[in-house]
Amino acid sequence: MNTTQELAAFLRARRERLDPDDFDLPSRQQARRTPGLRREEVAERAGVSVDYLVRLEQARGPRPSANVVEALAGALRLTPEERAYLFDLAGQRPRTAGEPATIAAPPLARLVADLSPLPAVLMNHRYDILAWNAEMARLFLDFDTLPPSRRNAMWLCLVHPAMRAFYADRERVVREGVAHLRAAWAAHPEDRALIDLIAECTSHNEEFARLWEERDVKVHGRGDKVLRHPRAGVIAVHFEVLVPLQDPDQRLMICRAADDVSRSALDRLCAG
Repeated sequence: MNTTQELAAFLRARRERLDPDDFDLPSRQQARRTPGLRREEVAERAGVSVDYLVRLEQARGPRPSANVVEALAGALRLTPEERAYLFDLAGQRPRTAGEPATIAAPPLARLVADLSPLPAVLMNHRYDILAWNAEMARLFLDFDTLPPSRRNAMWLCLVHPAMRAFYADRERVVREGVAHLRAAWAAHPEDRALIDLIAECTSHNEEFARLWEERDVKVHGRGDKVLRHPRAGVIAVHFEVLVPLQDPDQRLMICRAADDVSRSALDRLCAG
């Protein structure tokens, strides 16, 4: 995995996704042979030369400055997550100090336990599961039964038999997870464990490989999921992800029932 090559591929992919009808472009006689905007149209919007954009898209150009990255992000109409991703690929965003978290910070582990009866789990940027409470184990999976190397939410969703039919909208959940890992990789390009995880998932799971090639970038801090629990039935949950100031590589996810029926099912499950 190479950030220069990915920068080139990402710029091409985002340019080709743009709809020319959304822009006030001068009429041209020749038909468009490729999707999206032409390079000269993006270059003009970003205030850079066409030759420079060509070199960037071919992974031959110098690392763009922060001002150029900002201009390209505007010209390509990137989302906030895509903009941050582009800055990471260009090496223009400060790296987080310290090594990636591999164990739960003790205060956060205690907080996870204290959040009962709300299901809660602590993860790092690559979805490694660092700590959880009993309610989360009952809702999702007994993580104690897994070797530490397999306590990873992305791997479990893709491979673990108990999780194959667990999500009612599995395609969306996997897509969001892949989009998160792509953003995580750009922010942590030297994380060997993350690179190995992505390589394993890409090599052994067609679903992951297909979605990875789409280059979606998204960080999901909150949302809803509908779960098909083998004992409690259908449970709709709302999740919220919080990042501690002192431990920014650790992410606390808290789940709450999204409706009264789900609340009753969750209460029965956790009480059991």
